[in-house]
Amino acid sequence: QVQLVESGGGLVQAGGSLRLSCAASGSISSINAIGWYRQAPGKEREFVALITNGGVTIFADSVKGRFTISRDHAKNTLYLQMNTLKPEDTAVYYCKASGSGQNYWGQGTQVTVSS
Repeated sequence: QVQLVESGGGLVQAGGSLRLSCAASGSISSINAIGWYRQAPGKEREFVALITNGGVTIFADSVKGRFTISRDHAKNTLYLQMNTLKPEDTAVYYCKASGSGQNYWGQGTQVTVSS
């Protein structure tokens, strides 16, 4: 089992920045990839970014050039640095870890970008 706890969400003006964190615990060695998804009101949950154990990063087109993803192995923490935020980035952001045929989700953190 892997437990994920997100933090760092909040209210920010358009053009601003936020950094989300996802603290992982449990069977961390089983994780092959870890990343972020988001869900806006009335919309499907969508992929944002991920990083593999090999350090490969993948981003959704909508956030490329604005968001970066990084992982601190010593702290078992994943980060999502979000710059140049837009109102359409408003959503609940979820951390997801995958490995050994399992997917684990955090409880989510709200990001609201005002125009």
